[in-house]
Amino acid sequence: MTAATHRWAAWLRTPAGVLLLGLLILFLNGLVTAAFAHGVADGDKGYIQETSGFLFWPFLYLGAKHMVTGYDHLLFLLGVIFFLYRMKDISIYVTLFAIGHSSTLLLGVLTDVSVSSYLVDAIIGLSVVYKALDNMGAYQRWFGFQPNTKVATLVFGLFHGFGLATKLQDFNLSPDGLIGNLLAFNVGVEIGQLLALGAILIVMGFWRKSASFWRHAYTANVVVMTLGFILAGYQLVGFFVA
Repeated sequence: MTAATHRWAAWLRTPAGVLLLGLLILFLNGLVTAAFAHGVADGDKGYIQETSGFLFWPFLYLGAKHMVTGYDHLLFLLGVIFFLYRMKDISIYVTLFAIGHSSTLLLGVLTDVSVSSYLVDAIIGLSVVYKALDNMGAYQRWFGFQPNTKVATLVFGLFHGFGLATKLQDFNLSPDGLIGNLLAFNVGVEIGQLLALGAILIVMGFWRKSASFWRHAYTANVVVMTLGFILAGYQLVGFFVA
């Protein structure tokens, strides 16, 4: 093995390597199975279409499952919290993302606003690219100023919500108990987000205590940026081919 190979093998054994490798496996699994970023499993789809009335716990579960298995959400949230240390700051950004995500999910389904899921998911992929570049300090070097990251998080949260809304609109949800079920789904999404963030923060906490954090932080964001480009390109191909 070459020296470079040894370094990569050593890095993959670090908390950062484990975190990114896990996200990469989840990402590739989604591509191989053609489960797009906001896809819903066939069993869940059938259940959604056949149910009627207010069903709090089933829709809460579906919302949590969507977030925990949503690799685009996880990549974006990883980018958002990458350099955040204080829980106060993390809470602000997570809340902004949740407001954006929940608002457009409810708006899209209740008003039947329809947009191409391929284009929305491509934008979500680009949101991952945007945040990774932000973490790499690209905008300050290129343009000489730092974009407002709170506004960006809210705006991209709006797109993430529309991405799921476009999928749910295809399932002919029963109007009986619709609002309650959507709210339960949103609660589940936020619970899933907290669970996913908790796991990411645990790994990030260990990594930040090691000397390798600042050595590999740039590389980690390059990997995240690359995955974002792959996601965006994959969705654009689907848009033009479908």
